[in-house]
Amino acid sequence: MAIGKKFKAAAAKVDRAKRYKIDEAMGLVKQTATKKFDETVDAAINLGVDPKHADQVVRGAVVLPHGMGKAVKLAVFAKGDKAKEAEAAGADIIGAEDLAEKIQGGFMDFDKVIATPDMMGVVGRLGKVLGPRGLMPNPKIGTVTMDLAKAIKEQKAGKVEFRVEKAGIVHVPFGKASFDPEKLKANFNAIMEIIYKAKPQTAKGVYVKNVTVSTTMGPGIKVDLAELAAHHA
Repeated sequence: MAIGKKFKAAAAKVDRAKRYKIDEAMGLVKQTATKKFDETVDAAINLGVDPKHADQVVRGAVVLPHGMGKAVKLAVFAKGDKAKEAEAAGADIIGAEDLAEKIQGGFMDFDKVIATPDMMGVVGRLGKVLGPRGLMPNPKIGTVTMDLAKAIKEQKAGKVEFRVEKAGIVHVPFGKASFDPEKLKANFNAIMEIIYKAKPQTAKGVYVKNVTVSTTMGPGIKVDLAELAAHHA
């Protein structure tokens, strides 16, 4: 019952009919965090696209100005000099066929995966394991690359990836409830800038239809679309 009461109290602070200015939304989302752990703050962005068409799949990645507030554990597939480069850049786990075998055996103690292009034959065999978890390296988001030092630095700094879902919604985290509102705002704006830039040429009508921010367990807070468009469109 206590959980229900806390959620009701948090929800009571939010006017569901209102679209909040960005500054208001970032301040309010902090107030709706009721859990003892540091809740993640997420954005749900409803786009006017049809992901069934390949040319309307919106995806990308952005390095958040203030990170995600947690250490990122990286697994890197590389050999030889590239493995040494990965180690020097701060990768947590480095391997090749040996690492693939560990993962096939159930090892999943990492948050992100990066690979050099020559290792994708090995990594490809892990598609059924890594794919459903959103961990499959992809050149479009910079996780298949020869520039391991750059990729590792970006991931450690708080790089987040996003991809539109079947319903046309992008879910992407952009901070923690413990962040100052200004840091949340900067991270949120960085994401929205990339979202607007990623608009498919074939998308018709309204592109950004609705944007809601919330903590992991909190109520949704709608963001003013006119202000967003003025900032980013």
